[in-house]
Amino acid sequence: MKPFSSPSEPDTGPAEAGPGGLFDALLAAGAVRAAVDDQAWLRAMLDVEAALARAQSALGTVPAAAAEAITATARDHRFDLAGIGAGATGAGNPVVPLVAALRAAVGPDTGRYVHAGATSQDILDTAAMLVVRRALAPLHDDVARSAAAAARLTETHRDTLLPARTLLQQALPTTFGLVTAGWLTALDTAADAVAAAGDRVPAVQLGGAAGTLAAFGPTGPALVDRLAAELGLTAPVLPWHTDRSRLADLAGVLGGAAGSISKVARDVTLHAQTEIAELVEEQPGGSSTLPHKRNPVAAVTALACATQAPGLVATLLASMTQEHQRAAGAWHAEWRPLRSLLESVGSAAYWLRRCLEGLRVDAVRMRANLDATGGALLAERVSGALAGQLGRQRANEIVKAAVTGGPAAGLAERLAADPQVGTVLDRARLDELLDPAGYLGAYDDLIDRALRAHHRRPDQGDR
Repeated sequence: MKPFSSPSEPDTGPAEAGPGGLFDALLAAGAVRAAVDDQAWLRAMLDVEAALARAQSALGTVPAAAAEAITATARDHRFDLAGIGAGATGAGNPVVPLVAALRAAVGPDTGRYVHAGATSQDILDTAAMLVVRRALAPLHDDVARSAAAAARLTETHRDTLLPARTLLQQALPTTFGLVTAGWLTALDTAADAVAAAGDRVPAVQLGGAAGTLAAFGPTGPALVDRLAAELGLTAPVLPWHTDRSRLADLAGVLGGAAGSISKVARDVTLHAQTEIAELVEEQPGGSSTLPHKRNPVAAVTALACATQAPGLVATLLASMTQEHQRAAGAWHAEWRPLRSLLESVGSAAYWLRRCLEGLRVDAVRMRANLDATGGALLAERVSGALAGQLGRQRANEIVKAAVTGGPAAGLAERLAADPQVGTVLDRARLDELLDPAGYLGAYDDLIDRALRAHHRRPDQGDR
């Protein structure tokens, strides 16, 4: 599954993150960080300006030599990022100072063809779509690799017994393979949603000052199609200057992916608690003061990153209320939340992959935690076996009294000593009913369903 690349997209080479700030190694980790940083946005805006000139040249409204010069300068010239950022205060966006710098770099004869007929939002929105598509590729890869790690855990631990927990209490026996099959299906769903968004969301923006294409004359509609082809983006039905449903769509997908990531990461932190000790990361973190600590740092950091997503999603949704044909403030409010959302979810996916690919499973501890209940998790099964002759209510009363009537280790003996139980079940049958391996429901079929669905996915041939 490779929905993010296009043969027409300029090859800008691998993006590399700079040194970053105090928290970036944790909260802006992974390849998405470089795909959404300031240099990536500058590169995307320059790619759009160059593609616009080439598209206009193809339609005969810009000389071919001018389009070539603009493309070469946009690709090779070093632009002052800080200066462009500072210049944004004059017009309320960074496109205006960038266009001035690009015109100055190509000279006055060619400069008049730079940005011809476009408005700043055309360039920045289209650049945002390039950034989105370029960022979704590594994000999708990390989510898909997390799913692949979950699939391996599922295959390895299909029959590894542990207690299922509901409302944070032990409930019934299950297997760790079925637990991770749940992780797998959630992560596969998230990966599919991200891939589909990579196909569906990125669209060119070109409408001119008021969305009418007036400045482009009769070639306007054809220019939209040509620009989309140059950049490998979708050509929308209409300019979407104040229809922000594309970003709302993307925000929902990223918010959902963050939720799936955080569920898995939260499970890891719970299973890694000292009192449970069923999981440990390959490289657990330490403490500044407690030598014994083995903190699940990758899972914790994935949670920290994913937890930021809902607020950023809300900001993008709130920004959908925009005035007339161009917004006064709501458009501007999207820029940083969009970048932060991509960065935080991308970082969460990176850390979850790190967590799952090195996760160590203590199957002995899982079984010990299950056995510590002395069979209490099989109470439902024993009650069901008694109900046929004693009635459901009486069976429940007997089993509940046995479970609460003494130490867990003596449950089987207390049940066997009950005269009413003895009329229905002998000790051999009672021991059979209290064996957790015999009360796992359809776990085997459920795991098979999850693994079959995973291995049928198109991208599995690339892993």
